[in-house]
Amino acid sequence: MSADANRRLLSMDLDDDEELDELDEWGNRAALDKPLTASLSIPAMFAEQAARDPGAIAVSFRGSNITYGELDQSANRLAHLLVERGVGPGQRVALLFPRSVEAVVAILGVLKTGAAYVPIDPSVPDARIEFVLSDSAPVAAISIADQMHRLSGRAVAMIDINDPTMTSQPVTPPQDEPDADDIAYLIYTSGTTGVPKGVAVPHGNVTGLLSAIDGVVDLSPGQVWTQCHSLAFDFSVWEIFGALLHGGRLVVVGESVTRSAEELHALLVDERVSVLSQTPSAFYALQAADELADSASELELELVVFGGEALEPARLKSWLTEHPVLPRLINMYGITETTVHASFREITAGDVGGVGSPIGVPLDHLAFFVLDGWLRPAPVGVVGELYVAGAGLGYGYVGRTGLSSTRFVACPFGLAGGRMYRTGDLVCWGADGQLQYVGRADEQVKIRGYRIELGEIQSALMA
Repeated sequence: MSADANRRLLSMDLDDDEELDELDEWGNRAALDKPLTASLSIPAMFAEQAARDPGAIAVSFRGSNITYGELDQSANRLAHLLVERGVGPGQRVALLFPRSVEAVVAILGVLKTGAAYVPIDPSVPDARIEFVLSDSAPVAAISIADQMHRLSGRAVAMIDINDPTMTSQPVTPPQDEPDADDIAYLIYTSGTTGVPKGVAVPHGNVTGLLSAIDGVVDLSPGQVWTQCHSLAFDFSVWEIFGALLHGGRLVVVGESVTRSAEELHALLVDERVSVLSQTPSAFYALQAADELADSASELELELVVFGGEALEPARLKSWLTEHPVLPRLINMYGITETTVHASFREITAGDVGGVGSPIGVPLDHLAFFVLDGWLRPAPVGVVGELYVAGAGLGYGYVGRTGLSSTRFVACPFGLAGGRMYRTGDLVCWGADGQLQYVGRADEQVKIRGYRIELGEIQSALMA
């Protein structure tokens, strides 16, 4: 300033080269320079697992089990039926299912055709179903008998998952399997203008996520996972494929059980669950149920993964006192647009006395940038907006090119042509190289992990 009294403050760089290098290291900028490695599609990885141990139990639900071999054959039969009905690569298939074994079969069956699945939660109003069907333009919709009426009158091929003609279909996979860069699913998130937006995510993002997490968490065959979340919430992508692509057993948890901490605790004990994924608010209730459980009701959890909401470590003090070694508690910040999980932070007793919500460091395939309003790196301790770049970014919002261009923006930090996602989340780097979540830059809120734009509520009230 002494050399140029007219220089504007906002034009000054507050970080020197050493500090910028430190921020780049913490944010894993090197991920942008890594060559893209060939990855497998979800069906290809599942087929390998099914061939490895076809007799192992893949999915359990309300006392019934299905093995990997049976699940693979059921999905293959559905895939052939879908192909007969005109489904193929590059197309979309809507799924209207409660949590069930049939829902898992439907997902795998759709993916085996090369099409993408579009999950719709049965609890939503008919108007929401109509919107998703209209916006995503699926060529077919799959459901169960008592939900089929909600799809009637739509210009799509309707398929009952229990169609008796399925049994005559081949048990071998269809010829056209997807590539890793084909879209695997569209998941709709809330929109600021009242219009939900569908995020397109390819297979390679999912398998790449699991590969990155393998580097920090021990995922292995024989582990017992839960699916506690709706197919329309991308936490379910992690729950389902984290289990099935690692040789684990997936325990599907009915919605009524997920809403009762006592019943969920009993299920975790009875099924000897080892990997549990929860929103923080749901886990706080489970923690209270665990404190009231008798000594015979011992959990066998190895890993608890938090996501979907800001975590308050101070509320975990009693849990960490009662469970000082296992399970490991992992906070994984993430957004649908960057494929479920983006960061990793193990929560320990040392975190309970702190303030804020620690979200840690980026996973190995992603890079984080904390930027000010002029896209300059925010210094340590200074709040900025989080931008995420790397191999986990989705393709954008289907049919919303303009909106996509405002959220998936050019990345000035890596190779030419790179993109980064503007999250709208306010964060800051701590002196320890760990990120702290501060809040939102807009009016978005979260309820049970679902992103809710207040503009969508306002639009509905005014309709």
